[in-house]
Amino acid sequence: MKKIITLKKNYEFKNVLSKGKFYIGKQIIIYLMKNREEKNVIGIAISTKSANAVKRNHIKRLIRANYQNIESRLKKGYNIVFLWNKKANIEDADFHTIEKDMEYLLAKADIIEKSKI
Repeated sequence: MKKIITLKKNYEFKNVLSKGKFYIGKQIIIYLMKNREEKNVIGIAISTKSANAVKRNHIKRLIRANYQNIESRLKKGYNIVFLWNKKANIEDADFHTIEKDMEYLLAKADIIEKSKI
């Protein structure tokens, strides 16, 4: 499985969150900003007020797995930050609802190629 390149430093997250465009879905919020590289770099953040560590890590794994599924269809050259929507119930999170939400938001941002199904 191909390794995902992630944002690690606080200033990298702040840069995308302050200067990037954002799209709000039912469960996730996506911030996008162009980078100067030919690859996508992602970051995932969930507030500690949302849930305990076990549930937060579960959500991160679901987001990462969905991103891996659609990564090949994305345009290259973006920093992408995924945030959990505080208004969404963390108990309602599952793979397919996050997948639908992510595809909808990335299509709205016009960085995903439409599926040919």
